[in-house]
Amino acid sequence: MVVGRVRTTTGCRTVTGNMPNKSLGQHWLKDRAVLASIADEANIQPTDTVLEIGPGLGTLTSELLRRAAKVIAVEFDAELARKLPGQFPGKNLEVVNGDILSFDVSQLPAGYKVVANVPYYITSKIVQLLMTADNRPATAVLLVQKEVAERLAATPGDMSILAISAQVYADVRLGDVVPAYQFFPPPKVDSQVVILETHAHLLVKPSDEKAFFRIVKAGFSAKRKKLRSSLSGGLGIAKTDVEELLSRAGISPDSRAEDLSIADWQRLVAAHLL
Repeated sequence: MVVGRVRTTTGCRTVTGNMPNKSLGQHWLKDRAVLASIADEANIQPTDTVLEIGPGLGTLTSELLRRAAKVIAVEFDAELARKLPGQFPGKNLEVVNGDILSFDVSQLPAGYKVVANVPYYITSKIVQLLMTADNRPATAVLLVQKEVAERLAATPGDMSILAISAQVYADVRLGDVVPAYQFFPPPKVDSQVVILETHAHLLVKPSDEKAFFRIVKAGFSAKRKKLRSSLSGGLGIAKTDVEELLSRAGISPDSRAEDLSIADWQRLVAAHLL
């Protein structure tokens, strides 16, 4: 994975102090009821450890600290990271000034939870980081671009590599829509909460992951084409061999990649590995 810089913050316009830094993609979330609702979606228990990505001014942090045993907040902005601990004296808050993509989640206790207001351009990398980690969170509640939330929670007919990459590791459902005007400054598009509850048992064995995603990527390599063509080109095998493979998996060669469910991909990979 290429490591990039994550510039994330969540805050409230009514709080005095730092103005949002556009170069860091900062948008303060204004409505405390919305912040409380986001925290509620994580179903935080008094014994839980919560990883917050981009705490910003700490308004969401405050909601998390009311519910959790400990909050670990990773903030890219050095000035915000420096100020945050002083806002919560006596609270079990650990602030890490750094890039979330460089953060080692293996150090967190099993069953930790994640709450984050995610910059639109980095959503897929954060989902990949959390879902493919050996120490996956029990739940991740992410506030993302509405269109991205819908893609993550897509159903067969509208599936994408992003949807499969999330749903093979977690049950994905949509939460509340947060209109752009709720932020300061308002972004250009609305946001939506998406909740990922990781599977208790892996749907794809670690030893099969490479083959699974190789076949998925091959299927989506020519999205407008039917699977017999996209898999043939993506895997470098004859169409007749692809048709035989699809037949063994019980999948029509006239289907397209976006039509397949996770179960379909599982059968297809199993047939390919025979």
